[in-house]
Order: sequence, then C-alpha cells, then structure tokens
Amino acid sequence: MKYQENMMNTIPSIFNERQINMTVLGGTEVPSGKKMNISVVLINSLGSHFRIQMLENLVKCGFKSVVSMEPNPNSYNIEEFVSRFPSIRFIVPLEPVTDGDLINIGMAESCADYVLVVRDSFHLNSSLLTPNLADNIIKSSDNAFCIVPRLLSCEKQGLPIRFIPYASHSKFRVETESSVYDGMPTLYPFDFIGLYNRQKFMQLGGFDYTITSSYWQNLDLAVRAWLWGEKILLSTLFQLEYAGEIPVEDRTVNVSSLRFYLKNLVPKFKEDHGVVPASAFIGYLFRSNSGFFESRKEFLEARRWIEKNKYRFRMDGSELIKNWSMGKEK
Repeated sequence: MKYQENMMNTIPSIFNERQINMTVLGGTEVPSGKKMNISVVLINSLGSHFRIQMLENLVKCGFKSVVSMEPNPNSYNIEEFVSRFPSIRFIVPLEPVTDGDLINIGMAESCADYVLVVRDSFHLNSSLLTPNLADNIIKSSDNAFCIVPRLLSCEKQGLPIRFIPYASHSKFRVETESSVYDGMPTLYPFDFIGLYNRQKFMQLGGFDYTITSSYWQNLDLAVRAWLWGEKILLSTLFQLEYAGEIPVEDRTVNVSSLRFYLKNLVPKFKEDHGVVPASAFIGYLFRSNSGFFESRKEFLEARRWIEKNKYRFRMDGSELIKNWSMGKEK
C-alpha cells in the first residue's frame, strides 16, 4: 500500500509546494562583515563533535547567510548553538523529510543569488570559499544552474564527479567518467553538493518531494534542468573533502525511478514543446507493478504535469543523450 500511496502524491507544480511543519530558530542578527552574494545550506546528520568549529568557520567565510538544516534535533543542544551563533538560522523539520525537502526549505530561507549546499560530513574550514574565488567561479560558470566542486575522500583522493547519460538496449543509463576539467558538464551533482543559482532553482520547481529515493530525486531535478535548457558544470577552482565515508548511491529501480521515468524520459520534444504520446502508456504499464488502473492514473497525472510545463522543454531525453555523445551538451 505504501508503494501505491507514494505514487498517488501529486507531482509538485511550483517551488516548495509541500508545506512542512518545522521550527525556525535564530537568524536574528545580520552576519557581520559579509562579503559574498552566496548563502550556505548546511545539511546535518552526524551530530559531529566538531560542530561548533564548523559553524564558526562558516561564519568566518563571509557568506550572506547560513541556514543549518536539523533533521535530527535530539543529537545535541540546538538552543546552545542558537545563542552562540545568532546570525545562523536553524531549521528543525517536525515530520519526516527527504534531502530534497531540506534543500528546498533552505533555498526558500536563503537570501543570496547563489546557494552552496554542503553537509556536515565535510571538512568545512574558514578558507572553504573566498570572495575572489567565488567571483571567479560565478563569472566562469556560463550562467549555469549548478556548479559542482571537486570532491575528495578523507585520504585526499579525487572522487568521480562527472556523470554521463547514455542508452543501452534502449534503456536510460548513467556512467561515470574520471577525466575532469574546469567548465566540463556533468549530468547531476553527486550527493546534492553544489553551488546553485537560487532563482533558476526555484524556476525549475526544486526537488520533487514525491520522489523519496535520494538518487532518483537528485537525478530528477538535474535531468529536468538539462531538458529545460539549463546547465550543470564542474569547477576545478574549489574543492570539498569528506571527513569520513563516502555515501553510496542507491540506484535501485523502484517507485521513485518510475516517477523519474514518467517525468523525464516519456516526454518527446515536438516543434517547440514537450508532448506525451498516448502510445507511451503501454511501455509504462510493462515497467510498473501497480496494475492497469493504478498505472493509468500515474501515467495521466504525469501527462498533466508535462502538459502544464510543455513549453519549458528544450529537448527530450533522446536528444540529451545524443548531444552528450556528440559533445554538444554545453
């Protein structure tokens, strides 16, 4: 039943459509000496013993604002942090949320043109991002929707951060490429980590809360961005280092992958807009485990969403893969 209920949730049509019960603390003071038109959304999960130092370093960097997302409020004394860091806004969701939910909330609470999404699983020091470096990254980004930094393991080994779409036996696949240079495109930002253009993020609708798998939720927004004419580019100018284990992507085919398929791979680009051929339902029915009537309901809902956004499309999935194979993705 849970499988079907998730699929029946309405696909969001606007940014941050889901209203989440939450507590907002702090943020009562304007950061002193702010230097960058960049906010930070910090996603917490570890309850790190280095939390105070981490927050101190983020304040020292000179970001326009810092929003700390607290999905596990019982792991430490938030009130102590609110008192010690009055310029930081601490947000505590009061219901289960996905990573995409947390980032959507953080984007809405941020006040800068660009938002850097990071986690407490990184070494975050006061030299994380300097004003000059930030200016150079943004100027060289070609107005990208998301700029992805180099990511390192705790042993300072470079991690694969370039992802490429391709088709195998007519099925959508993603492969990893090790070579990286500044300005190179990537299909999506690993682990959600990146410097996002806030206005573009909201125009794209943000992360789809009905897709609960982290991997497919991340991929859904990223592919939507490409299909709607935006870019996700790598930057070798700045880097982040994990403090511990590297997260493992769960690419299991499930209800989330089905919704990704409906929204991003079923639409075809015709003349100047996206369309869903009625014949595409048969292909979806064979993929779905929901039965005929439930599958039809899911298909028609996605079709309505695509109809509502049809003029946002600049290409379809097949063209995206073709452009990538021909080196035209930029």
